[in-house]
Amino acid sequence: MSKPILGLALGGVLGIVDGLTAWFTPAVRAMLMGIVIGSTVKGLIAGILIGFFAKKFNSLPLGIVFGLAVGLVLAFAVAALPSETGEHYYFQIMLPGSILGIVVGFATQKYGRPAPQTATR
Repeated sequence: MSKPILGLALGGVLGIVDGLTAWFTPAVRAMLMGIVIGSTVKGLIAGILIGFFAKKFNSLPLGIVFGLAVGLVLAFAVAALPSETGEHYYFQIMLPGSILGIVVGFATQKYGRPAPQTATR
């Protein structure tokens, strides 16, 4: 499987898991379905970005760091928005988002099919 497709698939699946972690925050359980949908979209975006990065740069450490950065940035963008009660849940949103980025960054570098090499003369 190509690195961008692997990133997209893994980002989507982990995005669902990321959204389901909202169940551990009792104040937002009523909004769980919307959170899961939003986290899935966030995971898909992170996955495709990390996958294209992995396609361009074949480096496991760089892939992990880039995945962490993308996961943190996207999670921070969501966490900066206040909830209906006006509260911010930085830790609860950014921790699973950064883990998603690290896992997708690792997996795309380690298990994604490298880009085909073109013949040069």
